[in-house]
Amino acid sequence: MSHYEASFEIDSKTDSYAARRMLEQVYDTIREESRSVQEGTDDADELLREFKTLRDAAKRPMPGRLTITYERYDGGFGD
Repeated sequence: MSHYEASFEIDSKTDSYAARRMLEQVYDTIREESRSVQEGTDDADELLREFKTLRDAAKRPMPGRLTITYERYDGGFGD
């Protein structure tokens, strides 16, 4: 398994705005994709709830850190 991580320090209102825009875009993308692929499934609903929580938390401009982790598993998708 490969592990990648990027952290963004949020120490200004400009940084906070950038983090908020990024999370809004991710939420919108996941919402649109889940509608076309997995609409109504428990997995899709849970994923949307999790990203909605992140998006909503970023609406309040406060200092902090946004960390993105990507773990790539060794196996394929099994199509």
